[in-house]
Amino acid sequence: MAHPKRQHSNQRTRKRRTHDALKVSSLQPCANCGKAIISHRVCPFCGSYKGNTVIDMTPKEAKA
Repeated sequence: MAHPKRQHSNQRTRKRRTHDALKVSSLQPCANCGKAIISHRVCPFCGSYKGNTVIDMTPKEAKA
């Protein structure tokens, strides 16, 4: 099993960890309902993608 001969310096460790932070996802307004959604995803509120209805979001009671 590999075992380091010398300890990594704090600077070296911190330079590696600078890229570990979480990034805020960019939100775009939905083309159909206008609510903020993640881009390139189906809108969870109205079920549309690029202006087309992909998922029928009507309640189950109204469908029957």
